[in-house]
Amino acid sequence: MDHFQYRDNRLYAEDVPVEKIAAEVGTPVYIYSHATLMRHFLTFDRAFNQVDHLTCFSVKSNSNLALLSLFSTLGGGMDIVSGGELYRALKSGVPPRRIVYSGVGKTVAEIDLALKTGILMFNIESPQELEMLSQRAQALDVVAPIALRVNPDVDPKTHPYISTGLKMNKFGINIEKSRQEYIRAAKMPGIKVIGVDFHIGSQLTSLEPFMEALVRIRYLISVLRAEGLSIQYLDIGGGLGITYNLEEPPHPDDYAQAIIVGTEDLGVTLIMEPGRVIVGNAGILVTRVLYIKRGEAKNFIIVDAGMNDLIRPSIYNSFHTIRAVDQPESGTMIADVVGPICESGDFFAKDREVPVVSPGQLLSIMSAGAYGFSMSSNYNSRPRAAEVMTHGAEYRVIRERESYDDLTRLETVPNWVE
Repeated sequence: MDHFQYRDNRLYAEDVPVEKIAAEVGTPVYIYSHATLMRHFLTFDRAFNQVDHLTCFSVKSNSNLALLSLFSTLGGGMDIVSGGELYRALKSGVPPRRIVYSGVGKTVAEIDLALKTGILMFNIESPQELEMLSQRAQALDVVAPIALRVNPDVDPKTHPYISTGLKMNKFGINIEKSRQEYIRAAKMPGIKVIGVDFHIGSQLTSLEPFMEALVRIRYLISVLRAEGLSIQYLDIGGGLGITYNLEEPPHPDDYAQAIIVGTEDLGVTLIMEPGRVIVGNAGILVTRVLYIKRGEAKNFIIVDAGMNDLIRPSIYNSFHTIRAVDQPESGTMIADVVGPICESGDFFAKDREVPVVSPGQLLSIMSAGAYGFSMSSNYNSRPRAAEVMTHGAEYRVIRERESYDDLTRLETVPNWVE
């Protein structure tokens, strides 16, 4: 359930008319619902209440400080993949002991920052990364708590670009080789083995891949404990999908129950890394219609948002429902909804039945809270959109719209080109 609903044919974000926000803040604009964010986080987290657990929100899905601060106050941790995300997590107030650091390409500077911060755990992606972490921990005279990210070679049955648990993927250490890497890690100076980590992909709509992976991970943990390693944490990653169109993903309660049964008697603290399932349907992207272009082969609705604002349809061919903010009574039409970017891949919908609209009207691109703004760019020198959060009958701008000055603020022209 989300809090974007029609009242008298006008779309509201909680108790705020979307057209009011667009009129006062401008478009394109991302709008997040505080009530939906709260509900989704608590529904997911409370589903695991019967076991020791830590819900670490996946910062890459949406890194706005207002959202991170909200999840921190609800007792959540953060799953990070860069030094910048660590900075954001700390700035949001999350305690370092609630932060896990994933990602295949941690730099020396990022490793040092995380070691000095005292995070809960590093999820190690490769033997060379493990060696580097050992060297830096010794240099800083600290101990680095780690889990190896184990690649269980399970097909998540999702888009190939967001599949992460197969042998062909760049992520993790092959499960057959992980035992010897764990034994090696346990003997390395500056390293403390405390967990096992796996993550098989994103936007999963079936429990089967999770359970298949768990069977393999359970066996690995038993082998490691027989070798004398103390495995205290099991990081099961994220990946639970949401409904964009016709998908029917498991409810968090069903997901949690399956995981709890699958990890029964393991004696570990579960770490989850949800992102999309928390924020995906808690945000929308509102855009204004610029032109209607009717052609012999196609009709186009040209809007002021572009692929730089929401790139998922372009790179994943992903589906986002598109609604008229002011529900028209003029029927529907088949059209492509496209932006102003000079790329044929700049689209939000193709050959879609959409409301008949006129220039100046507003459209809402739904399910845009995850991997929307966080993947946006300044391509075509377009300032990035504003972000807004609603709370009941009020709203706040939580990130100002960029200006043209912002586009060049960090740039300089050397004197030899003047």
